[in-house]
Amino acid sequence: MKPQVVTVRPTARASELSDSSIPICATNPIDPRLKTIPNEVRESMATIGAAEIKELRDLTGAGIMDCKRALEAADGDMKAAAAALAEAGLAGAAKKAGRAALEGVVESYIHTGNRVGSLVELNCETDFVARTDDFRKLAKDLAMQVAAMSPRFVDRESIGDEDAEVADEDILMEQIYIRDGSIKISDLVKSMTAKVGENVKIGRFQRFALGE
Repeated sequence: MKPQVVTVRPTARASELSDSSIPICATNPIDPRLKTIPNEVRESMATIGAAEIKELRDLTGAGIMDCKRALEAADGDMKAAAAALAEAGLAGAAKKAGRAALEGVVESYIHTGNRVGSLVELNCETDFVARTDDFRKLAKDLAMQVAAMSPRFVDRESIGDEDAEVADEDILMEQIYIRDGSIKISDLVKSMTAKVGENVKIGRFQRFALGE
């Protein structure tokens, strides 16, 4: 018995298909007819990539999902997303300010010539955060600030009644950061609070100068 050969004939050639016969959508990216989609529609279909998330994360120190949501809300605008995260971070820092911060580090700075130095106690909530490079760098930068700018008090809450009239330059948290004239030390500390998710605060400091 000879086997039967069944021939399947295509109902239509690809060139005969109408534009409406194949749906154009984001799941069909290799369809050349996607080139005909208007730019505004194409842009709305774009997703936030890992590179953009990493860039925003490196810029702000925020979590991966926070960065993704911020970029989506800002339609991919990096500056707007960073501003939104900064605002949210400052709000979060205010909520964390009342939490106990009993861990931390004592960091020193000795200026060139060994005639001026300082010690700063920077506190956080866990020893895990205290051991991170970013936290220790902040403590070192604060010690340098103290050595350079000679503050008298940590913040206004630490000022006694006898020193009611104190200028901002005498208060460490109110001083302009010596490495970036656009921010104060308080902004620097709040930024670290937002980055690590813990209450970060300056416990105390001491400045030393030869002969003083």
